[in-house]
Amino acid sequence: MKKTSFTLVFLLISYFSFAQFAGMMRGQQAEALPEGFKPSSTNTFLALYPAVNAQTRQALFKVVAPTANNVQLDLCNKKYDMTKDDRGVWTCMSDPQVVGFHYYAILIDGVAVMDRNTKAFFGSNWMSSGIEIPEGPEGDYYRFDKNIPHGQVRSIYYWSEINGMERHVNVYVPAEYEQKTDKSYPVLYLVHGWGEDENGWSNQGRMANIMDGLIASGKAVPMIVVMPSGDIQTNPDVRRASGDISQIFVQDLLPFIDRNFRTKTDKQNRAMAGLSRGGFQTCQTVSTNLDKFGWMGTFSGFFIRGDNSLETAFNGLFKDPSEFKRQIKLLYISTGTEENTPKAQVEALKAKGIDNIVYSESQGTAHEWLSWRRALNEFAQLIFK
Repeated sequence: MKKTSFTLVFLLISYFSFAQFAGMMRGQQAEALPEGFKPSSTNTFLALYPAVNAQTRQALFKVVAPTANNVQLDLCNKKYDMTKDDRGVWTCMSDPQVVGFHYYAILIDGVAVMDRNTKAFFGSNWMSSGIEIPEGPEGDYYRFDKNIPHGQVRSIYYWSEINGMERHVNVYVPAEYEQKTDKSYPVLYLVHGWGEDENGWSNQGRMANIMDGLIASGKAVPMIVVMPSGDIQTNPDVRRASGDISQIFVQDLLPFIDRNFRTKTDKQNRAMAGLSRGGFQTCQTVSTNLDKFGWMGTFSGFFIRGDNSLETAFNGLFKDPSEFKRQIKLLYISTGTEENTPKAQVEALKAKGIDNIVYSESQGTAHEWLSWRRALNEFAQLIFK
């Protein structure tokens, strides 16, 4: 076949694919949503579904899959059977959901795929669909406020000698950073959990909105927030969670941040926190670098594993209460009430005399982003003061 024929075939395929998609979107726009339902805030441009009812906290899903034999929705550990109409459109309504952000997938004949109607979020080690079940005014702290100054989240690459390759990091600077050029700032290192990446805190976590609001209201001091990857890449195509990430944080990342940003470099102006596995990595990193960090936080991530006890865990961090309090200004531990809580371990630490602990529970949430948004909102108000 001649080159012109290939081009014609490609153009025809592209045209019909676009026409099919455009027709589907026109159909969505012409359709009226059921009363009380609005498109999810995580939807792609023009997509009506999934649609969310803020009062009932239910979500309505529609998927175009005319040749599929079976389609299901996989949302919050439950699979829903979807029903098919004569146009090949599959529909289902969810049960009432906990407010906040949730990953979900569509199962088409048993194969998990993204819903093309939503933006992509990296979670559970793959690009997932996401839906936001809206809170009321109590969720305003993580929403964009047009009436306050906003900082920047900068996407940066730095070289890691330990990893032997470039690594990506997101860095938040407060709104005043470009104006007050003679001012230096404390730094919070904020780590994601297993199966997510360094973009999670910005995308799913709404970190910038949270920090902008706290700083504008005077509830938190202006600070830089560094969001690194908690995984070690052996090459550009393989991700893994093994190895000593603490060495990369301390030997490669910290010096890079201090060279390229106006930072306060003493330990009392450097904090570290993380969610889930990132909380465990925080404990590992801080306990072996007490000369570099003065504040630490774990969000659903305070783990004492295996044969370790309070005496031996994290390089003996808690063995001597007076030494711990001398080295660490604050240990913040949070959890959702619907997940396994570390409350017994917190009480044991306090019984040992380690009383510079703030323990917080997120009511009604599990191992999910609303628990961690709430935790960041609290933790950021406590540090560097």
